Amino acid sequence: MEQKEVLIGPFKQLLTMCNLPDKGALSDSQLEIVEYAGIWICGNIIKEIAGFDELRLVVPESVQIQELQNEYVCMPSYIDCHTHIAFGGGRANDFAMRNAGSSYLEIAESGGGIWNTVMHTRGCDLEQLVDITVWRASELIKQGVTTVEVKSGYGLTVEEELKILRAIALANQRSKADLIATCLAAHMLPKDYNGTAEDYLADIAERLFPLLKAERLTNRIDAFIEKSAFTADQMRDYFINAQNMGFDITVHADQFSLSGSQIAVDFNAVSADHLEASTDYEIALLAKSDVVAVALPAASLGIGCAFAPARKLLDAGACLAIATDWNPGSAPMGQLIASASILATMQKLTNAEVLAAVTFRAAKALNLTDRGRLAKGLSADFVIYETDNYQHITYRQGSLHPASVWKSGEEVFNKN
Repeated sequence: MEQKEVLIGPFKQLLTMCNLPDKGALSDSQLEIVEYAGIWICGNIIKEIAGFDELRLVVPESVQIQELQNEYVCMPSYIDCHTHIAFGGGRANDFAMRNAGSSYLEIAESGGGIWNTVMHTRGCDLEQLVDITVWRASELIKQGVTTVEVKSGYGLTVEEELKILRAIALANQRSKADLIATCLAAHMLPKDYNGTAEDYLADIAERLFPLLKAERLTNRIDAFIEKSAFTADQMRDYFINAQNMGFDITVHADQFSLSGSQIAVDFNAVSADHLEASTDYEIALLAKSDVVAVALPAASLGIGCAFAPARKLLDAGACLAIATDWNPGSAPMGQLIASASILATMQKLTNAEVLAAVTFRAAKALNLTDRGRLAKGLSADFVIYETDNYQHITYRQGSLHPASVWKSGEEVFNKN
């Protein structure tokens, strides 16, 4: 089949996000901005980026030309590298109780917390869970997010975790976004499990991991290392089993207490996520490693705790990504640019650092190399804003909405 070719432009500014390092601090002067630019798409990839008039002179007559009349900015579409959007129910009462002064333990004892979501998610059938996940992914697409990591972790039995991961796989087939599944069966010790934490983890590794491989449901294993979940020592055999089977490791690390970053580095995890409690030791540890540090500012807003030390991580030389952590408990807002812009204000991050954190550095947290930048041969994933200045994206703190969103050479959202 002949591939469709399209030339779109001119863009007042096109941010390629190219020629920027994967790690460390960035200044806005490092951003590569092509002015009065065009983007030439062939099928699902970028064929060329250059001046619009220059491209219009060289493209064949068969190329469809979409000439823009107003002023627009174009940049790579966003990658949300940490979400929990495959869940049932909600936890508005948790939020109300937390704001009224209740502790995490008090909320859990009153019927809230992760276990509340587990029970609601278990109550969903497969099709309900698929529909919920597709809808939430569509809400992210409207924000310019076209790649979404989605965790399980609200099933906590072999059968229920399989249900969630199968739902994510089916949702991926129906969604315009790419949904990248992660198994978070080690989210907490289920209240209805008759055994120790070590027994549960061994059971999941023995019974669930082979099924994940057989059905090709995910190549990523995550764990919540925290006092309310699992200790670093409890996780070691689990991660060894996962790596021996060829899974990538990612870790919920240092949210309330320490040790998560250490085990993430020990196992060369692709990412360590949260990091609100990280000290200078963990910051230096992550900076010296290839582990991506993923900040989740919406969780800090939802819980009312400190933000991840993003400024220190960047200055130490770490690779920083930013994600929504969209979940029903600590991060229900599901707004990537809004929460990233707030983090930028609180941690003094440059525009370049924020935009890198939701594009190519977020891609690194998912081991993806074909997106996150705009360049010849990469996936034609981009977002278009009706504005004359890219700075408005963070300046407007999420209230500047995309005019158009493209995924793999196809327009998947248009505000008109």
